[in-house]
Amino acid sequence: MSSPKVLFGFHAVGVRLKTAPQSIIEIYFEPTRRDARMRQFLERAREANARLIEADGLRIAKLAGSHGHQGVAARVEALPQAHSLDELLEKLEADGVAPLLLVLDGITDPHNLGACLRVADGAGAHAVIAPKDHAAGINATVAKVASGAAETMPYFMVTNLARTLGELKERNIWIIGTSDDAPKTLYQVDLKGPVALVLGAEGEGMRQLTRKTCDELVSIPMRGAVESLNVSVASGVCLYEALRQRTG
Repeated sequence: MSSPKVLFGFHAVGVRLKTAPQSIIEIYFEPTRRDARMRQFLERAREANARLIEADGLRIAKLAGSHGHQGVAARVEALPQAHSLDELLEKLEADGVAPLLLVLDGITDPHNLGACLRVADGAGAHAVIAPKDHAAGINATVAKVASGAAETMPYFMVTNLARTLGELKERNIWIIGTSDDAPKTLYQVDLKGPVALVLGAEGEGMRQLTRKTCDELVSIPMRGAVESLNVSVASGVCLYEALRQRTG
């Protein structure tokens, strides 16, 4: 069993209360906050028989590692997920589902990662993949920004991204990288089949080896003065185009 982790903020803790209340060890809350949102939250926590502990803002901030906790933090058990990317892909194959994967190369900002997990969950992606040495890990800030998606979206950190992309190709997953200078746009490629969408850090883009490993490169059309989008926004544009094609 992995060690307990901390979630903070109404949304992240609220999603856990809704989806897996039995995994909550205890919830810390600021008793001086008596507004409607806190009252509703505490009501739901009591209905779920969660253990509630009064704590001041400073104690909650120390527990959360952030002052953006909104007066709420929880110690929770980690939820079981697919243990490996292979396990997840084999299950999708057995179920006859075409994988939709988001690959992040060099995303080190926890706010960006949290937003990417949230959009991946919203668009129905099956997993997010990142290299261990060029990526943010899941922490309390990521979990808060992800608004519950850090709990539901499988996030695999791999030792060698290029090798992992090669293994995805062996499973007939088409690797599509995003680049400002790509000749084709996102809207000119077929995203209905098994696809891994690869996005790099804003400004720098993908690393050279990652770029070389892609089967195809596409750009997101930019019509205004700015040259690029934040990676989480770009992830949303790409994943929702894939969702549109798959459900349209």
